Amino acid sequence: MKEKIKKYIKDGVTLIIFLVIAMNGLSYYKSLDLNKQRLNIDSFTLLDGSKYKLVKDKPLVVHFWATWCPICKVEAPNIQKLSDDFEVITIAVQSGTKKEIENYLDEQKLNFKVINDEDGYYSREFNIKAFPTTFIYDKNKDLKFSEVGYTSTFGLYVRAFFSK
Repeated sequence: MKEKIKKYIKDGVTLIIFLVIAMNGLSYYKSLDLNKQRLNIDSFTLLDGSKYKLVKDKPLVVHFWATWCPICKVEAPNIQKLSDDFEVITIAVQSGTKKEIENYLDEQKLNFKVINDEDGYYSREFNIKAFPTTFIYDKNKDLKFSEVGYTSTFGLYVRAFFSK
């Protein structure tokens, strides 16, 4: 019986390692076509209609997500936590009306800055093909990190911290 349990544990660990490697490879492949140029946007119009001007000399996290994306829902608390300590702009892509996105944010208890990319303008500009996608820019708005798919809070913090 113990031998069977050991085999199941070994098979489980092997499967987890394989999945992690496969997911990282897929993330890397999906990120090859992302727009990696310097960020040339100074301001955004937020969901509430206000204009948000980017803070100079400060790193910036730009996070693309969608209300219909299950991985985005799982990652949202990580982005919320990150937005407490760093400048974060999130872009809700083709996620419905302002009211629908506000309802989603209320249900999930999220209050980060959101742009409604209803027509997909920003997702085309950044060449987004999958969600979630995260960019981290340094204080000069040069791209330091991009990730397609789920990223842990720790991973985001480390990358944002070293982009200062």
